[in-house]
Amino acid sequence: MRGRRRTYAVWELTLACNLACGHCGSRAGARRPAELSTGQALDVVAQLDAVGVDEVTLIGGEAFLRRDWLTIAAEITRRGMGCTVTTGGYRLSAAMARGLRAAGVTQCSVSVDGMTATHDRLRGRAGSWQSCFLTMERLRSAGVEATCNTQLNRLTTPELPELYRRLRSAGAVAWQWQLTVPMGNAADHADLLLQPVELLEVFPVLARIARRARQDGVRIHAGNNVGYYGPYERLLRSPESAAFWTGCQAGLSTLGIESDGTIKGCPSLPTRDYAGGNIRDRSLTDLLRDAPELGINLTAGTPAATGKLWGFCRGCTFAEVCRGGCTWTAHTVFGRPGNNPYCHHRALAHQRAGRRERLVQTAVPPGEPFDHGLFALVEEDLDAHWPATERPRLTAADIRWPADWVD
Repeated sequence: MRGRRRTYAVWELTLACNLACGHCGSRAGARRPAELSTGQALDVVAQLDAVGVDEVTLIGGEAFLRRDWLTIAAEITRRGMGCTVTTGGYRLSAAMARGLRAAGVTQCSVSVDGMTATHDRLRGRAGSWQSCFLTMERLRSAGVEATCNTQLNRLTTPELPELYRRLRSAGAVAWQWQLTVPMGNAADHADLLLQPVELLEVFPVLARIARRARQDGVRIHAGNNVGYYGPYERLLRSPESAAFWTGCQAGLSTLGIESDGTIKGCPSLPTRDYAGGNIRDRSLTDLLRDAPELGINLTAGTPAATGKLWGFCRGCTFAEVCRGGCTWTAHTVFGRPGNNPYCHHRALAHQRAGRRERLVQTAVPPGEPFDHGLFALVEEDLDAHWPATERPRLTAADIRWPADWVD
């Protein structure tokens, strides 16, 4: 099983958080009832090693709010697995940063969403933007590589060029982008979401930044829901290997663990629909072998996989390899996978036909971690009047390019 499946695990150590993010999919804040004990967590580490996981990313909530987080990290690295951490960056102390390095963690990603006012608004905490950059400084001083991850939404997108310049000057060596999707708190604030037609404006911005980043030696990583198959696919996906999107990896190379022991094929998937069981009840080996929820993509490359597609994705040229893009994104929009409106190729195809797509929320989420609402898809003329009930459409004029930015 090693090197074949489940090579990467993302582990929510606790749902406790010291931020109140308006786009948080897990609705983090308070710890879950009955989170794993230290002994149970260390047993999970042993089981991850046994099934062939190569790398583990520790997340929250906020991972460092769990007192034994460094003990868990050290056990991961002691067993020869790589360990990284993703943090909101609010009040991660210099001692914590040194503790990470002592535990064998060499890379930590700090979440930064836009410039100061936008970030603090989205993160629900005044001063959180400044704290992120102090955290990056503390990480570098401790010998831990500082990287960054950013949500792409209506508020952050106009500020991406300015944010890139600030991250570069702060010494961030890599930057990952992920589209905000309507899960958890973000489903309560649907006006944050980009509309599918706005991808026509977003991707040229991402490409221009990626070219600058390549010159500057900053690694750019497109998240699993950023794509697909547009003119910038290889530039954004992986410049080093000229890679392209090869379909959802939930249950193939990825694994998600919630802080109470729930196992999913991907950490972002809605728990109610994709939980494969709990490690308290069955071993990880048994769950991976038997739980159908953890094998949702095992039919990749077969007619069975493409047969699950619907809407635009069913007739797409890239259907066989793409398989409807990111399962998480499609499910949080429509309540089922197989038709992903957040696709650059799709937006371009509609543009060539003089059409566009727009999402309209039809149901609100129930208010639990990893929940979602529902949306209807409206197809209309590309130049149709933008509804007054919608927030203003993103245009190229909204992007704030630094005055000294020259391609």
